[in-house]
Amino acid sequence: MSSRRAFITLLGGAAAWPLAARAQQPAMPVIGFVYPGVPELSAGIVAAFRKGLNETGFIEGRNVTVEFRFAYNDNARLPELVGDLVQRRVAVIATPASIPAALAAKATTATVPIVFGVGADPVEIGLVASLNRPSGNVTGVSSMNAELGTKRLGLLHELLPRAERFAVLLNPNNRNTDALTRDLHATASAIGKQIEVLTARSSGEIDAAFASLAQRPADALVVTPDQLLDSRRVQLVTLATHYRLPAIYPFRENVEIGGLMSYGSSAAERDRQVGIYTGRILKGEKPADLPVIRAAKFEFVFNLQTARVCKQQGFSDLMYQRRC
Repeated sequence: MSSRRAFITLLGGAAAWPLAARAQQPAMPVIGFVYPGVPELSAGIVAAFRKGLNETGFIEGRNVTVEFRFAYNDNARLPELVGDLVQRRVAVIATPASIPAALAAKATTATVPIVFGVGADPVEIGLVASLNRPSGNVTGVSSMNAELGTKRLGLLHELLPRAERFAVLLNPNNRNTDALTRDLHATASAIGKQIEVLTARSSGEIDAAFASLAQRPADALVVTPDQLLDSRRVQLVTLATHYRLPAIYPFRENVEIGGLMSYGSSAAERDRQVGIYTGRILKGEKPADLPVIRAAKFEFVFNLQTARVCKQQGFSDLMYQRRC
C-alpha cells in the first residue's frame, strides 16, 4: 500500500511540474504602436516596422505583442491613446512617421522608452537634447525629408527652366509649415519665380486646392511631406494627372503608383529602422545610448512611363511652356 501511495504521489508531482514550469515562463513583451492616421492607409508603415522587428528576432504573435492605436486623423486623440498604452505597461512605444504622435508620447511619459520616426530635426522640435546622446527615454529616426523642400523646388526648376509659377501643397497644421514656406519663398525669389501656397487639412480640401488651380494655373507642383498628404497618395497622383500638372513628391511610393518624380529618403527604410531600434530596446538597450539615426541617402526617382504618357500630351513642351 505504501508503495502504491508513493507511486500516486510521484505521478501527481510529475503531472504538476509542466504546469508550474509554464506558469514561470516570462510574459510576452508588448509594444505600443501609435499613428495619427487610419489603419487602411498605414499598411506600408506597419509592414516596414514589422520587418525591422523581425530582423532583431521578434515576430509578432510569437514572442512579442503589438498593440496598435490609430487616431483616425484626429491628433487631439493622441495623448489619450498614448496614456492608455502607458497604463497597460507596454515595454516600448513606437511612433513611426509622425511628429504629433512622438511629441504626445514624450509629453505623456518620461519612463516608457519611445522610438520615433520623423522627417524634421528632432532636436529643433524638442524630441531629444542631442542627436548623438539623446538622453532620457526617447530616441529614433529622422528621414530629414522636411528639410528638402528647396531641393525639390530646384529640381522642378531644372526640369522646367521656363516655368514661372510653382504651386506648393502643404498642411497648415504641420508644425514645419512656417519654416518651409519661408524657405520656399526665399528660393523662388532667388531664381526669379513665383510661389502659390495651397493648403489642405483634409481630403476634401485637397480636392479644393487642385480645383483652385483652374482659376490660377501653375506650371508645376511641389507636394510637401506630411502625414495627411502621405496618406492620400493615390488622390494626389490622380489629381495631378487630371489637371496635367507636373509634380514632385517627397517619397518614391508616390512615383511607384504613377507620380512623375520624387526626391527624398526612403519612408520604408525610416520605418524599418524604427522597428530595429524597438527590438534593440526590447533586448535591453537604453534609448539614451542609441544615437538618433539620420538619413544619409537621398534618391531622385523619375517615372519614365508617366513621362511617356505626358509626352504624348505635350510633355516635350514642358521645357518651354506650361503643363504636361
